[in-house]
Amino acid sequence: MNIHEYQAKSILKRFKVPVSEGVLVEGSRDGLTYKSPDQVAKEATAAAEKLKAEVNPSVFVVKAQIHAGGRGKAGGVKVCKNISDVGAAANNIMGKVLVTPQTGVEGKKVHKLWIEGGSDIKKEYYLGVVLDRALSQVVMMASTEGGMEIEEVAETHPEKIFRVVINPGIGFQPFHGRELAISLGLPMESMRDAVNFFKGVYDCFMQMDCSQVEINPMVITTDNRLLALDCKMNFDDNALFRHKDVIEMRDILEENAQDVEASKYELAYIALDGTIGCLVNGAGLAMATLDIIKLHGGTPANFLDVGGGASKEKVAQAFKIILKDPKVKAILVNIFGGIMKCDVIAEGVIAAARELQLKVPLVVRLEGTNVELGKKMLSESGLKITPADDLADAARKAVEAAK
Repeated sequence: MNIHEYQAKSILKRFKVPVSEGVLVEGSRDGLTYKSPDQVAKEATAAAEKLKAEVNPSVFVVKAQIHAGGRGKAGGVKVCKNISDVGAAANNIMGKVLVTPQTGVEGKKVHKLWIEGGSDIKKEYYLGVVLDRALSQVVMMASTEGGMEIEEVAETHPEKIFRVVINPGIGFQPFHGRELAISLGLPMESMRDAVNFFKGVYDCFMQMDCSQVEINPMVITTDNRLLALDCKMNFDDNALFRHKDVIEMRDILEENAQDVEASKYELAYIALDGTIGCLVNGAGLAMATLDIIKLHGGTPANFLDVGGGASKEKVAQAFKIILKDPKVKAILVNIFGGIMKCDVIAEGVIAAARELQLKVPLVVRLEGTNVELGKKMLSESGLKITPADDLADAARKAVEAAK
């Protein structure tokens, strides 16, 4: 799960990580009704006036809030030298579709803005925390090339990326922070603040069950204070039950409509770019199904795992989600019945096909518990369903059907 910059900063503040202060301005909460340009400009100006009274910044920054990096290059960040320019900048960004390397060609529409006070920046840095699965340890990375995408830095200047490996059993220690601070060339008078800053980010990563925390840029000001000027924070979905407050931060306007619908029924769904819809039980089998479709010259339209104990209703909902994608030209159902019984899958497939008046070709491969009963139910349903003997046969038939 992803959250917005302003939400990530509110979490960082809990761990005493200094962040740049700002005020949120919303243009729409549901993606259907939008505030007028006059109202947006009025609220953005009021936000700047509030910041002027509280922190007295010399400039103001209007920042689009979307779940993607590269906002500045796409026109989603505007610097305003005075309050009178903030309203116009807000209207320029609000409602705009930003296309960045992380959004894809379809881009993301801006529904929220973060009005922030500018900082007197001496130098920009990058800071990130991730789990290194090969080491089974946490890695904190830092670079002197702040403001750039870390992938670009890794490719062009790998020597400018510094890492410390932190054993989660021992946790973050002051020497980790000092090593990073010295590598970055931070001034000695900022050393204690830097160690506390890095420790706060590490504690946030661990205690909030994050899969990633990225601060880009982290800056040092002219008076040698460290600030998180931006923050990207991702969470382990499997641990969200421990963080009700984070769940409440979910912004469904930033997510694919099918992804949102799938989450309501606890279906693991990821939209892809192909033409063959896939309904599979088990993540490993689903990945193998995508691979074999590609092997036989097709392109999968989605990853969809209905899980090991799916009901007839869950299967029917999975079909509905697949068919909401207009690119789908055929559907491949690939089930290995262990906990999941093949007759239950067959019942769900039949119910969905009848309810939705299925018009695209349907290929079904069943193996496992009650497989003969499942196949019998499908063959006697009166529906146009193409059976497959094995996975390779199913892939070939689905690819041909999609043509």
